[in-house]
Amino acid sequence: MSPRVRVLVADDSPATQVALCAILSADPRIEVVGAAADGVEALELARSLRPDVITMDVQMPRMDGLAATAAIMVEAPARILVVASVLSEDQQALSFRAMSAGALEVIPKPHGITPEELRPWGGKLADSICLMAEVPVVTRRRTPAPAPLPRRTTGRVDAVGLVASTGGPPALGQILGALPADLPVPILVAQHIASGFIHGMRRWLSEVSRLQIQVVRGATPLRPGTVYLAEDGTDLIAGPDGLAYPRPPSGTYRPSGNRLLSSLARASGARAGGFVLTGMGEDGAQGLLEIRLAGGAACAQDEATSVVFGMPQAASRLGAVESLLPLPAIASAIVELCAKRKKETV
Repeated sequence: MSPRVRVLVADDSPATQVALCAILSADPRIEVVGAAADGVEALELARSLRPDVITMDVQMPRMDGLAATAAIMVEAPARILVVASVLSEDQQALSFRAMSAGALEVIPKPHGITPEELRPWGGKLADSICLMAEVPVVTRRRTPAPAPLPRRTTGRVDAVGLVASTGGPPALGQILGALPADLPVPILVAQHIASGFIHGMRRWLSEVSRLQIQVVRGATPLRPGTVYLAEDGTDLIAGPDGLAYPRPPSGTYRPSGNRLLSSLARASGARAGGFVLTGMGEDGAQGLLEIRLAGGAACAQDEATSVVFGMPQAASRLGAVESLLPLPAIASAIVELCAKRKKETV
């Protein structure tokens, strides 16, 4: 029998803390080793208990979840799942800043704490904890030197798609934060994320990037220098008419990276660009292959800079990847593809 996952719960609400501990302790896969009422206690217990996984509230006294996450990832690295309310964009944005500090995932709190409300939510939380326990603990690394940009016979792109899952928000933040405000193409993003957090992610990305960040609610013109995100519970596609569209979800992953990249391959052909970033599973691999077969730019994040190499590896094994790039090189690769586009259109 596999050893149980050792979990530390950090939440300043006594009722929520007790409920979380009870729910998780009832799962035979999990052992709750401690509970913290604020970020200071969470850091102290992380040092002494060395848990496998920490559930982290974001708004706590003395030290909030953002500061606690940053300190833990330096002093006692662990897999951190942010458990946060979706009622406020402020809290949502704070959750994404915690992910930039090293948290792996963000999970919405239920609106109530009755047994009926908590039971199905608690089962999903326990599953997420056990899944995250399989992810290697990522400590702060030196930034690797950018790899050479991919060699291409046809360089220009008219649109770029980015697909990500676990570890994706901070990767997206780094990429989008390094791109210029006058980027001459639109960027469409499929980031797997729990329902209720997309507007918090939009707000946070707006803080770290000079690009315009927009959530697609209906048919929306694709404009240069703008990043398009899928609305909660929808897929995002690019149409041949120069518009982005929300679509009902088509599979397990929401939004679907395969569907986004496939739509770009159909809409832009050899002028499509696709990047599959860190994440579990295989989403994005088939769509990236379609972009490559259409003659577009098809790249993925390399293993050394991925929190989880699953999605880039799946794309590579499928033969969809033209080049594996370290995270710091991806923004410059996009800029280079756009520069080639500028030259060809002068």
